[in-house]
Amino acid sequence: MAYRDQDILRAASMYYLQDVKMETIARHLGTSRSTVSRMIKEARASGLVEINLRPTQSRAPSIRQHFREVWGVEAFVVPIVEARSAEARHEQVAMTCAKLVTNWFQSEMVLSVAWGTTLSAVARHLPRKQTHGGAVVQLNGAANTRTSGVSYAGDLIAAFAEALEAHAVYFPVPAFFDYEHTKEAMWQERSIRRVLEMQQASDIALFSVGALTGGLPSHVYSAGYLESDDVAVLDEEGVVGDVCTVFLREDGTYADIPLNRRATGPNPAQLAKIPRRVCVVAGDNKITPLRAALRAGVITDLIIDEVTATKFLVHE
Repeated sequence: MAYRDQDILRAASMYYLQDVKMETIARHLGTSRSTVSRMIKEARASGLVEINLRPTQSRAPSIRQHFREVWGVEAFVVPIVEARSAEARHEQVAMTCAKLVTNWFQSEMVLSVAWGTTLSAVARHLPRKQTHGGAVVQLNGAANTRTSGVSYAGDLIAAFAEALEAHAVYFPVPAFFDYEHTKEAMWQERSIRRVLEMQQASDIALFSVGALTGGLPSHVYSAGYLESDDVAVLDEEGVVGDVCTVFLREDGTYADIPLNRRATGPNPAQLAKIPRRVCVVAGDNKITPLRAALRAGVITDLIIDEVTATKFLVHE
């Protein structure tokens, strides 16, 4: 059953802001207590109401201050119990990211989204939001020698577009071209240039950092996107991870890494032109790649769990 937005707003305001009991709200709205309960549940599900709990022992405030002062980044630190598994931390951060990005995205905006394990988790938790005139753009190609990448990246972009009531724009190119000159030629095609121009015009870019080893495997390293020779070259170059399939060393350098010339994602200099660049991170294996991404200057907003953030600070 659909409820009027004004009734949901009244019920939620009375319940959360005025401490009015559900029975009283029901009498005021001329409905039943069970209907009021469903309205309040709908208010939470739609993002109209957000509930935040901040444990008294949380280090989140000092962590946020550190990222702001040292890295110039706004950090949103998700409180996590130390004993929680890596998978549970990952899901909790994905849920928080989904709510924040939904709040930030407004009508007429363009959101560019990179594919990956973490972003797939974010897509599962997206609340619906009414907008108009916006677009969700795929930020890097997804095809490899084993798959077209359409079902993986396409479903991800479609999930964001559906939740935000925006137009989906796909990027039908490989994650990595076999030859540099092929990429150069493709980048001249009008259909591809249209997508590249939309990426560059984005208001928000959303991505994670890929880690070569440990923890939950990053999709680019676990799903056949790299050949053994490629992995060997990355090891020789001192690569610690990637952002949008552009590989980074720990010091944030990337320009002279050969494989990056065949990558289809935006490099850090191109990403830096997007006003809001949101990176979502969870897991100990993401600490070193995160440091590389921060040094490359690609992040304006960081969504990270408290355990990972604390360990990041310890290893600085």
